[in-house]
Amino acid sequence: MIAIIRWIRVPVLSVLAVFIGLWIGYSKLGHQPSSEIFRWSTWKHLYDLVFAN
Repeated sequence: MIAIIRWIRVPVLSVLAVFIGLWIGYSKLGHQPSSEIFRWSTWKHLYDLVFAN
């Protein structure tokens, strides 16, 4: 049981850190509604901005 927790701990903490970073960057620094973090259109727009030719 302890071995499973050791393997799962790092990915879970990594995902948690990503969500906290998204929340801080998008809603606090960007002054946008935090509910938009989970919308597909937000990430499509970001992808288009980064990889546009």
